[in-house]
This record gives sequence, C-alpha cells and structure tokens, in this order.
Amino acid sequence: MHFDVEKDKLYVKITGELDLSVAENFRSELDCMLNNKQARHLILDFTDVTFIDSSGLGVILGRYKRLAEIGGTVQICGVNGQIAKILELSGLSRIMEIRHQTDIQSTPSM
Repeated sequence: MHFDVEKDKLYVKITGELDLSVAENFRSELDCMLNNKQARHLILDFTDVTFIDSSGLGVILGRYKRLAEIGGTVQICGVNGQIAKILELSGLSRIMEIRHQTDIQSTPSM
C-alpha cells in the first residue's frame, strides 16, 4: 500500500488481493492514516487490485460509514471489470463513486 495526503484527502494505492489475509492490516493502516492526517475524503486506487472478498469490502464499508458521519466521502478508482461486478453486487457502488479503469485518465496521480 502506498499513501499520499493532500489537504483533507487521503489517497491509497492498493496492490494485489484485498482479502481476509490482509484486511485487518489494511483497516489498521487506513484508520491510523485517517486519524493522523485528519482526512475527510478517502480515494482508493484499485488499478492493481486483483481480487477483493467480503473482508476487504467490510473494511471499505466501515471507513465509508466513519467518513460519512463527518461529511466525508470514499471514492474507488481504477476498477477492473471483475472488481466492478463485486462492488456492484455488494451495493458499494450505490453509496460511493466508482471509476473504472477506462476512466483512468481522470484519476489522481500518485
């Protein structure tokens, strides 16, 4: 994972699988960065994410709820077709902005 902060935005570039084996560490690192940097907006770059399961979805949903309480947002960008389908089936695509890999020119650089 790579983190970058700009004002109240936390950009996170994730690589590989976002599953049970990494979910707890992912949650812990995200919470630490959100607390330390006082970020209100979370932008997750999924360009290099190959898989996500319910554990990874749960971490994202938890951060969404936390940030929504303070008027913040969560955005996922660089999503491939398989991941997009999972985000749609989970319902996350209805509550947060999802940008596909085909929209990559409009995603922030890291």
